[in-house]
Amino acid sequence: MGGNEANFWRLALSVLMLGFAAHVWGLGLGGGVFHILLLSGVIGFGIGDVALFQALPRIGSRLTVMLVHCLTAPLAAGTEWLWMGTAMSAVEIVCAVVILGGVALALAPKDHLHIERKEFWWGIHWAVWAAIGQAGGVVLSRKAYEVCDATGVNIDGMTVAYQRVIPGVIIAGICVLFVKRSYLAGWTRPEPQPEDGMRLVGREKWRKSSGWLMVNALTGATLGVSCYQWALKIEKPGVVLPIVALAPLLVIPLAYFLENERPSRRSLIGGCVAVVGSAVLAWVIHQS
Repeated sequence: MGGNEANFWRLALSVLMLGFAAHVWGLGLGGGVFHILLLSGVIGFGIGDVALFQALPRIGSRLTVMLVHCLTAPLAAGTEWLWMGTAMSAVEIVCAVVILGGVALALAPKDHLHIERKEFWWGIHWAVWAAIGQAGGVVLSRKAYEVCDATGVNIDGMTVAYQRVIPGVIIAGICVLFVKRSYLAGWTRPEPQPEDGMRLVGREKWRKSSGWLMVNALTGATLGVSCYQWALKIEKPGVVLPIVALAPLLVIPLAYFLENERPSRRSLIGGCVAVVGSAVLAWVIHQS
């Protein structure tokens, strides 16, 4: 389907799911911080996810996910510290570094050197922008929660996720139209083809991809982001993001089944290091 189109349709499905839930059980478009969350969605979903889906077909899932998660956490923690004065303790910083180090060890690919040099560096470029976008979105969400606390509004993570995803799907749609027009006009070349050598079109494309899109929209942009926003409501990003970075460890078995990547001893050791670091971090937070 291609990164841009897949990103647009998963966000479009997520808007429907989150919109239904937020208007029935949450605050819908209320809360008084829609303007902040609008900007958060533009930066996080609009820039971050568009860049993410450009990096994935170029450098693969493991390298993309490793770079994005390991860069997003320090970027968000540092930005919030400079802007909002939220500091982390020395123990929290050490635990976060251990977790991200374990994730990097587990997910770092050893076969990326076969990627064409130009595609490799473009993939790195998009992954860095994805991290910047996601970090900016996180900090703006935290600012929205701060404003809600000051005004006595209790806004839930599901409502925040809904209000953030609206500008994201609009930007993703614009990107799809622009990229398709640029391909037809000959301004840019198409995205890298999948390993089977052909990107499908028409009914066959939807028959093959609709199930994957639905699962992606439900688990990622709907349930995942809602839980993510709920976590950011009660804890600083320097703590939340390293723990969220454990999620890519699930890429190891998925990459084995979907991309025929066998997990190495290094991957398993890195996963254990990351899990131990997160357990210690949870214990430290509980004791404090």
